[in-house]
Amino acid sequence: MDIQHLVDRLEDLIDEGRHLFGTKYTMLDEERALEIIDQMRISIPDEIERAARTIQQRDRVLAEANEEAARIVQQARQHSEDLIDEQEMVKQAKVRAEFVIEQANLEADKITQEADHYVLAQLSQLEQQFAHTLDEVRNGIHLMQHQEPDQVEPALEPQAAQAPQHSVRQQPINFDRPAQATAASSV
Repeated sequence: MDIQHLVDRLEDLIDEGRHLFGTKYTMLDEERALEIIDQMRISIPDEIERAARTIQQRDRVLAEANEEAARIVQQARQHSEDLIDEQEMVKQAKVRAEFVIEQANLEADKITQEADHYVLAQLSQLEQQFAHTLDEVRNGIHLMQHQEPDQVEPALEPQAAQAPQHSVRQQPINFDRPAQATAASSV
């Protein structure tokens, strides 16, 4: 039985009792009062037990809430640490990427310079070969122009058998000058 109900019944019993005139005393039905008190004694442990269970449940809920709050705080800390670590890794990756790009640019510049030097050397060598070939052609034209017509046929055959012994000209080719002037200046 509910303790509150028993208290209400005890209060009703007191109200029903007879008041002694001129005193603050009231006469009660002893048997009914003792019965209510016995029921209260029986109900009080139940009420205390329910109160204890309620307190335990409250404590358990508070403990779970505190654990959940601690877990959430720990997750928030871990998340913020992860973000900080991630930002640090991003910064390091950017620095590393900038270094790699700079090294790649330096290497590309070096390769470009080496390629330019190689091409220049090959073009210079080709220019010398063309100059040598052009000198031979001009010398042949000059020789053909200064020989008599009946001497041309026999002169070509021995010359074809032997390699020409001309000196290699080391000057760059100037395609603007006429061929006769060059041939005349080389003789």
